[in-house]
Amino acid sequence: MDNKLKGKFLFNFLAKDKKNAADIMEAGGGYVVPGIASDQYQSIDDAISKVQELKTVTNTISIGLGGGGDTSNWRKVLDIAAASYAGHLNQPFETASYTQGFLEGKEQKQLVNALVHPTGEKGKIQLANSKKTMSVENFLEIASALEIPSIKLMPLKGLEHLEELIYLTKMASVYGIRGVEPAGGINLDNIGKIVEGVKDIDIEFFMPHIFGSAIDSITGNTIPETVKMIYTKVEGL
Repeated sequence: MDNKLKGKFLFNFLAKDKKNAADIMEAGGGYVVPGIASDQYQSIDDAISKVQELKTVTNTISIGLGGGGDTSNWRKVLDIAAASYAGHLNQPFETASYTQGFLEGKEQKQLVNALVHPTGEKGKIQLANSKKTMSVENFLEIASALEIPSIKLMPLKGLEHLEELIYLTKMASVYGIRGVEPAGGINLDNIGKIVEGVKDIDIEFFMPHIFGSAIDSITGNTIPETVKMIYTKVEGL
């Protein structure tokens, strides 16, 4: 995840197979982290095989919780990533630290994010499992102490929670968090405003997860042309 557009931006898209992964990475100028959703695989072994297939194209594959951020899939994600050395895992905040420690115990350096929800109020977040509401500063102080590298904010609902995302990103940079990953309702029409909102914030990486709006409903492939348009829009900002 070292190669980033404008030194900051990456894009996370789902990849159906290795050809789709190669196509969307090319369409996205190399700034794409392909991923899978854990709930799309009946068995962990099937998911591991898919990750191994995708890793013939790129070193880093993102393992998503699936089901719109279903936190009950956290262990499935961990098991897939640990066996395949995927490189990037999605976790609820409550299990992120455990997951990170588990992988380090296996001498695996994989990037683990921590999912939280927006609240509708700038400066506050909601924990994904307990539904406890916290100030962004208190939350980030804990995340920083636990050495969690990246925060995922979902569901963004397009632009509905943009001001909350901008504030979270700004404060994450203050607390030494490496990355922020928004998800939910992000598409070609709103990606420009989202990126504009954070482009001047000094954070190591900002990686929107763009799924439904870029997937062909018939083939299940992420559409390279859509990826290209999103990449071109961000490149031009």
